[in-house]
Amino acid sequence: MSGHMAPEGVVTKESAGSVDATVARLLGVIEGRGLKVFAVVDHSGEARAARLSLRDTKLVIFGSPAAGTAVMQAAPLAALDLPLKALVWSGDGGSTLISYLSPAWLADRHHLPDSLAARLAGIDSVVDAALSP
Repeated sequence: MSGHMAPEGVVTKESAGSVDATVARLLGVIEGRGLKVFAVVDHSGEARAARLSLRDTKLVIFGSPAAGTAVMQAAPLAALDLPLKALVWSGDGGSTLISYLSPAWLADRHHLPDSLAARLAGIDSVVDAALSP
């Protein structure tokens, strides 16, 4: 993963497609599951607009208001980590990577009971579906 050690709680997987293709597949999966896309932040595009250089990097912010609200009611500081986020970025050697916070790590961080932790676990299947051919 780009020669850097992943911070605690970060899951990173490789995509066979480009950053743009991976973002498109991810958005399709999110919308197909009835989840809400809150924003797509084009970090590299904004860097270019400021005449700076940054590897292709896009952040997809998404979730379910119904699921996330219950988590934030129980643990208000979870709002710092919600909605869920997936970072799609160019790794070294031309690879495309997708990184996100582990739902188990988030649940532990916010001391969530299993019933609320389950509301975050869907990010694994969303990412895996976006990476499947």
